[in-house]
Amino acid sequence: MASIVVSYPRSGGTKFDADYYAKTHVPLAQKTWEPHGLTGAEILFPADDSQPYAAMVILRFADQASIDKAMGSPGTADVMGDVPRFTDIQPNVFRTND
Repeated sequence: MASIVVSYPRSGGTKFDADYYAKTHVPLAQKTWEPHGLTGAEILFPADDSQPYAAMVILRFADQASIDKAMGSPGTADVMGDVPRFTDIQPNVFRTND
């Protein structure tokens, strides 16, 4: 298994629509990438606004090859193009080998 962890660091004046993220963006990513090996997505929201991140998501894939296949798929442009609809934060992206 392999994962991508995407985190959205807070800073002054940034926007993040948690409802849109949970109900629209992450389901779009799941629909787009499940045919390429995405096995699950877990969204983590902070307990309060004092936390350093607006949100994090763990995207679990069958393996690293599945991540590469998903990221290279035509639908990835739609997923990335959806980001400005919920945030202006530049996310941090971290890949793991679980």
